[in-house]
Amino acid sequence: MGRVTVPRRVLRLRQGTASHRPDTLAAEEPMEIRVGGRPLTVTMRTPGSDFDLAAGFLVSEGVLHSADHLAGIRYCAGATADGGNTYNVVDVVLAAGVPAPDASLERNFYTTSSCGLCGKASLDAVRTTAPWSVAEDGLRVTPELLSALPDRLRAAQKVFDSTGGLHAAGLFDAEGRLLCLREDVGRHNAVDKVVGHALREGLLPARGTVLMVSGRASFELVQKAVMAGIPMLAAVSAPSSLAADLAEESGLTLVGFLRGDSMNVYTRTDRVETGTERIATGTDRVETAPGNTSRDSA
Repeated sequence: MGRVTVPRRVLRLRQGTASHRPDTLAAEEPMEIRVGGRPLTVTMRTPGSDFDLAAGFLVSEGVLHSADHLAGIRYCAGATADGGNTYNVVDVVLAAGVPAPDASLERNFYTTSSCGLCGKASLDAVRTTAPWSVAEDGLRVTPELLSALPDRLRAAQKVFDSTGGLHAAGLFDAEGRLLCLREDVGRHNAVDKVVGHALREGLLPARGTVLMVSGRASFELVQKAVMAGIPMLAAVSAPSSLAADLAEESGLTLVGFLRGDSMNVYTRTDRVETGTERIATGTDRVETAPGNTSRDSA
């Protein structure tokens, strides 16, 4: 089975002294996703929860909407020239009547662990039509609940403690209970693994939930949340402008810079119950990036 961590001997320099010591790295290996035996894409990922990753990827692409769309997932045998199995090729079998992926979804080249949209044959395919709307989701949470999520996410990360090099995504319910956590070298892979788990457990659409991610909130992560029916995406770092645009367009609540009791709510602010009638406009300053500030706007 694929390795999650890899040992490596390093030269460590600290305060003028040098020493050789073992270190632990997060593994990164290619995984080819096939559908019905036909190659679709190759992604660089941390091995583990590979079936969730493949299923979540296909949810994000609009191929799978529910557990009954999925007939099975298996590792392909004989993936090497000598007949050995690297467990780096998975084949997804769609249920009868489920259309195969459109040819426009095929990648022109492999997807790196940092980019889930690289190599799309057509940028027109990026704004995938979601099978359900998150705009009408009645989720309501308090700032106190949101403030607790980063620590809960971090506490549940097992591999990060030994490597320091993995992103995490966690799905929480409206009470702040962790439903699923996945780690990966790629932010989008971690989210796909969470979404794939939710699909295989029959939890889609994931109404009334919050998707918490350990890094920034990009367009692709908003897209993945919308495609899974998740009404709120929270990130410890910044969102991109396109992420905010898509969140607003879709009716998703986008929270960024979630650190301690501080956060910015960019879209659908009504889902965050402030408990106050007065919201400062143009008088308070909020952090937008380390060392920089800008004024809030109403």
